[in-house]
Amino acid sequence: KSATVVLRALGVLAGILDMAIADRRISRNPARSLTNLPRKSRKVGRAYLTHDQLQTLAEKSAHPALVLTLGYCGLCWGEATALRVRNVNQLRRRLHIEENAVLVGSDIHVGTPKTWEQRSVPFPAFLSPMLAELCQGKGPNDLVFGKGRTHMKRGDYITGWFATAVRRVQSLDETMPRVTPHDLRHTAASFAVSAGANRSEEH
Repeated sequence: KSATVVLRALGVLAGILDMAIADRRISRNPARSLTNLPRKSRKVGRAYLTHDQLQTLAEKSAHPALVLTLGYCGLCWGEATALRVRNVNQLRRRLHIEENAVLVGSDIHVGTPKTWEQRSVPFPAFLSPMLAELCQGKGPNDLVFGKGRTHMKRGDYITGWFATAVRRVQSLDETMPRVTPHDLRHTAASFAVSAGANRSEEH
């Protein structure tokens, strides 16, 4: 299997074993100490969007708040689509990342975040009303994005809602690169570096 599939499966297994430790069924998690794991091949050249391109992409998409959350907060797809209403702190304008929804085969498996550690991520003020609208009428355990109960799946890379939005922007802006939801993490890192964050945070 590819490095991506192996690492995703390991993440799910590690999350299951963490629960076993919490239930005192095992004393340690062997999935946390594995070595010689496969490495993902790094793409040659990364695609970065400008603020205007990201804003236009959001406007042309079916899920503008999700696009802006990916592009400004630097979350991976699984972390963003696993966000629950209780994870959104409007007072401090922060998102608490505690779950990661991973597609394995045709099923969504929820485990620990990609780094295996919970963390808190700030979000810009203009996202506050958009997130508040998505949370309105939902319970604390409901999902922010989507209908609240079912985790969103990525659309097809050619005909899905995200790819369709990218093509719409490309028809208006010839400098718009072809990007995937994951590429928006690099855009978020680029914005952070431009704002004075440590360049190492991009990784």
